[in-house]
Amino acid sequence: MAQDGEPKHRVSTEEVDRHVRIVFNGVTVADSKRPILLTESPLTPVYYFPRDDVRMDLMGRTGHKTHCPFKGDAAYWSLTVGGRTVENAAWSYEDPIEESGAIKGHLAFYLDRLGVTYDEGDG
Repeated sequence: MAQDGEPKHRVSTEEVDRHVRIVFNGVTVADSKRPILLTESPLTPVYYFPRDDVRMDLMGRTGHKTHCPFKGDAAYWSLTVGGRTVENAAWSYEDPIEESGAIKGHLAFYLDRLGVTYDEGDG
């Protein structure tokens, strides 16, 4: 516990009224007006995109997996655009723990691996 009685590690999700896109190698790979913003201390907040808003035809599931005690088991996806492939560029929680249930069916991206930033706009 932190000194003020709050847990040291906190995870929260919120639906945001913001249009968020990810463009990689000149192609829009994620474009959503209904992303979920996940905030996990002490990490940088991350947008999770509904799969319907991701170009899944550019994504390939990999065998890589990780476990987070606050979200559950993560599956990973590689991204291929115009001959460029980034292994394990995105992840998703297929069956997240109850407290993180809002991100089920969503993908998040490693912006640093893609060399991109979020393109954010108002709803």
